[in-house]
Amino acid sequence: MINNELSKHTAMPKTLYVGLDVHKDSITVAIASQGREDATLIGKFPNNLTTLQRHFAKWRQGSTRNGKPLDEEHTGPFDLKFVYEAGPCGFTLHRRLTQLGYDCTVVAPSLIPQSPGDKVNKTDKSDSKKLARGHRSGDLTPVYIPHEADEAIRDLCRLRSDTTSDLKGNKQRLKAFMLRNGYAYEGKTSWNESHMNYLRELTMPCSSQKAILEEYLTAITDGIERVARIEAHMERELENWHLKPVVEALMAFKGFKIVAAMITVSELGDFTRFTHPRQLMSYLGLVSSEHSSGPKQSLGGITKCGNGHLRWILVECAQHYAKEPKVSRQLSTRQRGQSRGVKNLSWKTQNRLHHRFENLRKRRMHRNKIIVAIARELSSFLWELGQLMLKEGTWPHHLTPTTNDSAN
Repeated sequence: MINNELSKHTAMPKTLYVGLDVHKDSITVAIASQGREDATLIGKFPNNLTTLQRHFAKWRQGSTRNGKPLDEEHTGPFDLKFVYEAGPCGFTLHRRLTQLGYDCTVVAPSLIPQSPGDKVNKTDKSDSKKLARGHRSGDLTPVYIPHEADEAIRDLCRLRSDTTSDLKGNKQRLKAFMLRNGYAYEGKTSWNESHMNYLRELTMPCSSQKAILEEYLTAITDGIERVARIEAHMERELENWHLKPVVEALMAFKGFKIVAAMITVSELGDFTRFTHPRQLMSYLGLVSSEHSSGPKQSLGGITKCGNGHLRWILVECAQHYAKEPKVSRQLSTRQRGQSRGVKNLSWKTQNRLHHRFENLRKRRMHRNKIIVAIARELSSFLWELGQLMLKEGTWPHHLTPTTNDSAN
């Protein structure tokens, strides 16, 4: 009798799973209670956190905005568990809900289970109900939520990549314009000081052509200055970044200067969350796709899922390992202050990847495929670097994000 009374007073609050279909202007809400009942559509609300907080408080007490109970069998307080898809709205909603003390999960849209009927009935209402049901059954895969400081550095690194992409496009357009008009630079290297002086002093037969040339030159000069300003800002931000030890350790590897190291660390975040290097390879989309059935095995190209920006920078860095292993003067300078373990791992990486490159080259494999294979194996050494820093106690534990720790 006493045990029954205690169980009544110590019973856990009932859980409600809240699916949010988030858009720029609106959020469609559906709630699924414990059990096998279908999710209930609550309605569409403006995407305004201040307004939504009042509704969250009502739902926690068990009533909707119309005063109707969320659950006929339970009237006490509820434990709300929110879920929404990762998308262009970012993690602002997640961080605000976490600050308010709610449980919130952001899931990967590409990993949400699909059925053939979903293509016929896909609306905001059905999406929110599917999220609520999937969160209740545990079928959704959470994504990694970066620290706010890490996300700010990541956006800065992406700005640098966008700026260099614009600069490259302007250079290609100017070269195409010059070629169409019969001008070809005979120097060995393009876009150095000699090439720029050649373009500035060039005389065009038509005033409109000269105006086009000047506009392109102005855009290219502005782009070069923008890249220099952004890189200088990246160096300043690195001094106060809590992941600076990871960036400096990565710079001890061949092919990783400050820009490549900051891009890699900002995109990957806490890469100690991966329990095995194969998880990191899969996250980067560098593993081969497979379509096998029975005794027949069919392998395709890489999946290209996950973070494309990080996959690109690793492919760029992997090309350095085609050369003979060597600790150059610049690499030796970057390795100053690093532990013996980091230096040994860097040297091991050079020897292993170059040996791998030569073996694949002797098999007459296409160079692009070789580079991708080297990038895939390079990611495993990044994982090993994280494990080494954990072992040495140099990984910044105290500022590691504490939100969703999924490797996806």
